[in-house]
Amino acid sequence: MDKISLDLLKKIAGLEKIPSGAVSLRENGESKLLASDTDIIIERKTDKPGINIFVKSTVKNKSVHIPVLITKAGIKDLVYNDFYIEDGADVLIIAGCGIHNCQSISSQHDGIHTFHVGKNANVRYIENHLGTGTENGERIFNPTTKVFLSDGACMTMETTQLGGVSLTQRKTFASLKNNASLVIKEKILTTNDENAKTNIVVNLIGENSKAEVISRSVAKGNSIQTFKSKLVGKNECFGRVECDGIVVDNAKINSIPEINACCVNSNLSHEASIGKIAGDELIKLQTLGLSKAEAEEEIIAGFLR
Repeated sequence: MDKISLDLLKKIAGLEKIPSGAVSLRENGESKLLASDTDIIIERKTDKPGINIFVKSTVKNKSVHIPVLITKAGIKDLVYNDFYIEDGADVLIIAGCGIHNCQSISSQHDGIHTFHVGKNANVRYIENHLGTGTENGERIFNPTTKVFLSDGACMTMETTQLGGVSLTQRKTFASLKNNASLVIKEKILTTNDENAKTNIVVNLIGENSKAEVISRSVAKGNSIQTFKSKLVGKNECFGRVECDGIVVDNAKINSIPEINACCVNSNLSHEASIGKIAGDELIKLQTLGLSKAEAEEEIIAGFLR
């Protein structure tokens, strides 16, 4: 791997090199590496691009890495990744994609991830997106995530857009059975003329199912962000959406939360707050020796941390 690829890998997956154990590396539209271990099996699909990942019930506190790198302009990559998590498993899945583009022709990665999570299993899913290169090089990400949680299953999704993404449409659909729990934590940074759209739909089907959606976003320059969320309570359940945004320069953030209570015992709520950086916070940091620009960056970094 060259220096650009290694730098992207470190930033999106925290890796200095390819790890041992279960791992899949995709680069410039091709599968470059596929490795399994005794109880996490990764197989290439035979009918379309992508992989199947099988996590056995014996897995406890283990991880699997599935990064995607694009360093050539003009690449348009589409993958279908399916995860089959057996009952009682406990696994960390680290995904994410980095695109480096310095040419006027766009590069794009679309990933469709489907999670079938067994009873009482626990999944933590981390997905980071990053674009680097010059301003005229478009970097497009369109992730779709489908989640099916069995009785008592728990899943935490941590999705972060680290910057440099020209256009993204992020879609998440989830269905929860009895006592299942889903937490979605989203962080998005946009600058210049970038555009980010999020659409999250969670169906709380099972009794005592729970869902929490937390979005933190910062829009700078002339960028535009649109956040849509929909919670549907079809049983005795709990659901909450929290959306907080900071607007800088001429940027725009649109927050459109929706809750549908289809059962008298559904407990659903949403909260949205969008505004500018507080003046007293800027003044406080400036009195400590920071410039206004440095103070703004410090506040934004803390907000998205």
